[in-house]
Amino acid sequence: MADLPFHRESLHAFTLLELIIVLAVLSVLVVLQAAAIPHAKSQTQTAGCTSNLRRLTLAWFMYAGDNGGFLPGNLDGSGPDSQTNLTWCAGWLDNTTFRSDNTNAALVMQSQLGKYAQTPTIYRCPADPSRSRDHTGSTGLPRVRSVSMNGYVGQLSSGRPYTAGYRNFKRIDDFSDPAPAQAFVFMDEREDSINDGWFAVDMSSYSPRRPASDVIEDVPADWHDRGAGLSFADGHTETWHWQDARTTPPHVPGSIALGVSSPRNVDVARIQGASSRPLK
Repeated sequence: MADLPFHRESLHAFTLLELIIVLAVLSVLVVLQAAAIPHAKSQTQTAGCTSNLRRLTLAWFMYAGDNGGFLPGNLDGSGPDSQTNLTWCAGWLDNTTFRSDNTNAALVMQSQLGKYAQTPTIYRCPADPSRSRDHTGSTGLPRVRSVSMNGYVGQLSSGRPYTAGYRNFKRIDDFSDPAPAQAFVFMDEREDSINDGWFAVDMSSYSPRRPASDVIEDVPADWHDRGAGLSFADGHTETWHWQDARTTPPHVPGSIALGVSSPRNVDVARIQGASSRPLK
């Protein structure tokens, strides 16, 4: 049988230029895919944070419903472990050394919201990078909690809020100014700021407004594209993205400075507006 004739024109080899174009397209696709992975992870973490805050706020509502409208405790320092019956979440977190409270899920669940929350996982934001051991907070198990409660909400250990002369919301129907949709209940707190479950807000520059005296007391988280998750007294959640660079200072091993002067910080004013109002 005779060999079939070889038709050179039936075959097409890639030219050098075509190979370069193909490789360039593939490189762009790889870069785009790599860029999309962190973005997708960030979106997933934000969605998880929102879900956790909603469930935790639902537990807060359920507690009030079972207790004649009275809100759970919100103890400054959270008190000793024996006071789990007096606060929404007992325990003191420490980012400078190992502390058993860092991973004590039982302590969380024994506190006032535990039986309504049903799981300790909703007390932690998925984007919180902190760990339970050593001064860097980078080794060991994840810490058990990422959120704190508005320091003007709940039964307080001192009987008065952080800034004297401001409203302390003790009952679910106390919210009128700010209205429930404007009053925050829970907020993500930075891993190097969080300790007790009580988020302190200095209101002294709020009314009358004295922006030159603004202070960042406790520091909100910045894990969500320079933002933090918050829940509100009507049950909805939001992610607030901070505008002033002083609200998101560099993360350093150990604990960050608290009570830092931050004149004319729009983020401070925003948090103040969602925290409380002067007594009338």
